[in-house]
Amino acid sequence: MKLKALIRGLEGLEVRGSKEIELTGLSVDSRTVAPGFLFLAKKGSSLDGAQFIPQALNAGAVAIVTDLYDPSIPVTQVIAKDPGAWEAKLASRFYGVPSKELFVVGTTGTKGKTTSSYMIWHLLRGLGKKAGLISTVETILGEERRNSTLTTHGAIHNQKLLREMRSRGVEAVSLEVSSHGLHQGRVDEVEFDVGLFTNLHPDHLDYHKTVEEYAAAKRLLLRKPLSRALFNADNSWTSFMREGVSAPSWTFGIEKPADLRASDLRWDGNGTQFTAEFGGERASFHLKLMGRFNVYNALGATLVGLHLGAKLADIAAILSTFETAPGRLEQVPNERGIWVFVDYAHTGEALENVLKTLREIARKRVICLFGAGGNRDPARRVQMAKAVEAFADIPIVTSDNPRNESPETIVREILSGFSDPSKAIVELDRKVAIHRAIELAEPEDIVLIAGKGHEKIQIFAHQTIPFDDVAIAKEVLEKQTTI
Repeated sequence: MKLKALIRGLEGLEVRGSKEIELTGLSVDSRTVAPGFLFLAKKGSSLDGAQFIPQALNAGAVAIVTDLYDPSIPVTQVIAKDPGAWEAKLASRFYGVPSKELFVVGTTGTKGKTTSSYMIWHLLRGLGKKAGLISTVETILGEERRNSTLTTHGAIHNQKLLREMRSRGVEAVSLEVSSHGLHQGRVDEVEFDVGLFTNLHPDHLDYHKTVEEYAAAKRLLLRKPLSRALFNADNSWTSFMREGVSAPSWTFGIEKPADLRASDLRWDGNGTQFTAEFGGERASFHLKLMGRFNVYNALGATLVGLHLGAKLADIAAILSTFETAPGRLEQVPNERGIWVFVDYAHTGEALENVLKTLREIARKRVICLFGAGGNRDPARRVQMAKAVEAFADIPIVTSDNPRNESPETIVREILSGFSDPSKAIVELDRKVAIHRAIELAEPEDIVLIAGKGHEKIQIFAHQTIPFDDVAIAKEVLEKQTTI
């Protein structure tokens, strides 16, 4: 695409140099620039993209978006007051506004985003659509799967993925949307058809500062020009989330009146059953997943299917074949007669929900291994300790992703949340801790390995190492079975 076509009709841009140059790509990161690229020199609280212009030029950039004209730069310069503000718009144009050609569902909330996104992807496929997924865990482009590094990718990467999906015949996309991604404009030019709000609890206050700011960031998705907005009627933040939403909406819930309501909830080690009613139509749901929180996830996904015109009973049949999202109460099979689960729960609220569910099916003890991430809201640590102390029989405190903090300091802060810290087993080495948790388990005990879920790495201050809770648990269980 030529530069003149990319910026045609856009006000607030001044071009110094030729508009006839052919562009092969866009980037805001000089390390990913290739010959023929347009480089956007973004600015931020700790970033001045202009300092990376020389690297971008060396990599082959043929044009620069910057805020100040520099006559020494030997390529076309597009002058904009805020270069970063143009990223989403230019990316959408460059890739031909791919979301216009797709049915796009965005899911946001504190908990349940990933499982809901996977359920929606599974449902879309069950309804006969070739579907894609962009989530915390992975990106699925039709038949190809790629690991993800962020919940919500950058604006350029999102548009590129959507165009690639469309070129592979994908018709519908389930997209997990974080508060960071919304606040930073990463999905500004994605045209969503349906927006789903799962729930909201205080989180990411190290970034958003207040829970109101956090909620307002989430609400940006629902305020888009959607065909349908979906809300959890039982969450106390739903009235706030509905403010300023112009799209027609449906609600789902268990406790309060809702357009789609679940009742007669039952679960055991084999999954969950409930009855759902919508507009006078009733259907029985049988999920392979456990827990009340997964009923909410299923209800949100169900409304997406209903929006597409599917019958409630048909949706129930499709969701009955859904296994799980990676690292979301993922069961590790074994021959020792114990239940081992790996889950991403890394807040007090999430741990409490998971442990309550496991407590209800537990025949004997619940052993919970957990830690807390470094460089995250420290208040989480005390809340997690309180949840584990309340609902687990044996707490094992270990490292999560310490990042730039001392693992010892994090563990001390976790222990401060216990009324009796002496009851907690402390083992800083997470691999050794997993070994110990499984070794302690007796037949019919439950072992919950919490915090990292699907993650395949562990992040320390000076190194990042391969680390997979599921793989390590399998390894321990296999060794114990052969002994």
